[in-house]
Amino acid sequence: MDVGIMEMWTLAGVILVMNLTGFFIMGLDKKRAKKNLYRISESTLWNVAFLGGAVGAAAGMRHFRHKTKHGQFKYGLPFLAVIEIGIFVYLFKILA
Repeated sequence: MDVGIMEMWTLAGVILVMNLTGFFIMGLDKKRAKKNLYRISESTLWNVAFLGGAVGAAAGMRHFRHKTKHGQFKYGLPFLAVIEIGIFVYLFKILA
């Protein structure tokens, strides 16, 4: 297997894991908010988004209707998601 192909699959796996994490922590935080339990910090939500999970976090925000009234999330996550998609496309073109 070519080294570029292995790196591409590794990158795809990392992106998938981070986006699934972003999606599910939005749902988990929403569930905890409804039950008045200990919440996931906003910095943790942002860290996951900045580490490649912005698309999943933005999708989770919309799906679970969570953090939609917070401007930094409402506008920031989709903006970051677009940037990350561009970076991912660029990286895949380099590795292909």
